[in-house]
Amino acid sequence: MSQRRLPPQDYTVGWVCALPIELAAATGMLDEKHQEPLQDANDTNLYTLGRISNHNTVIVCLPAGQTGTNSAAAAVLQMKSRFTSIRFGLMVGIGGGVPSDEADVRLGDVVISQPNMYYGGVVQHDFGKTTQNGFVRTGFLNTPPTILLNALAKLQARSRNNISVFLSALSHRPKFACDNAGPDLLFESTYNHVEGPTCERCSKDRLLERNPRGSQEVMVHCGTIASGNQVIKDGITRDRLSSELGGVLCFEMEAAGLMNSFPCLVIRGICDYADSHKNKRWQPYAAATAAAYAKEVLSVIPATEVTATLDDARIFVR
Repeated sequence: MSQRRLPPQDYTVGWVCALPIELAAATGMLDEKHQEPLQDANDTNLYTLGRISNHNTVIVCLPAGQTGTNSAAAAVLQMKSRFTSIRFGLMVGIGGGVPSDEADVRLGDVVISQPNMYYGGVVQHDFGKTTQNGFVRTGFLNTPPTILLNALAKLQARSRNNISVFLSALSHRPKFACDNAGPDLLFESTYNHVEGPTCERCSKDRLLERNPRGSQEVMVHCGTIASGNQVIKDGITRDRLSSELGGVLCFEMEAAGLMNSFPCLVIRGICDYADSHKNKRWQPYAAATAAAYAKEVLSVIPATEVTATLDDARIFVR
């Protein structure tokens, strides 16, 4: 069956991802795939188009090997110029979790940017000025669009913390299956990884004890996400930054470049613990759980409500 080609103005949702594995997971969420648009000489992005629920969605992935806030901002700038009817955005992918006594964040869980205390959902942890009293963070990032926060509230009211429908569908997509990810190991923050691609040589005596959880139970956590161009790969640094920021749920590298020009909901699947034991084994499953929750968000927003946000979304068309 041939795919439809719709005009750019028919697309109302912009979905941004940073890595090819995130793009693969996002593409798998499409209920209907559309033909790719004709190439524009002034636009270097390549788009994946389709429908999710009642929303025509344009998905863009950052260039291979070019992650970070600047790359994300550049890709979104071109997308907004091409697809001028985009009403709101989603930033969907993987991130490094910050487990704490307040939030039992585990590998495969989903973290959502939600206004909390004095942050709008995302804080740039590496932007500010150095003073005689230490590093002072400056600037303020916008909150996600109200329509997306309303959708988040609706899902929270349903208590849909377990994405069971999606997890059952993973059986025919082995690349994204949890069984391929390996064990979920959380070491003491002061214990450094022993050289090697996995943690087989790391001391199991330095593992932290946690209450057992179902092997494929995915929990959703809402709060502050820390974003910056610096990869966090040290447990002590992770915990120190989280404490300075009032408690964050995860670290990632793109959202801070989007929030003031492309306010969006940031959805991250946890693929590691932002420590020296960081590896890529959990990335496919984490990318899939994040994409699944993004689809859940779109499923509770009627298409008529998206159209109604036009007057509130002029920030996207300048």
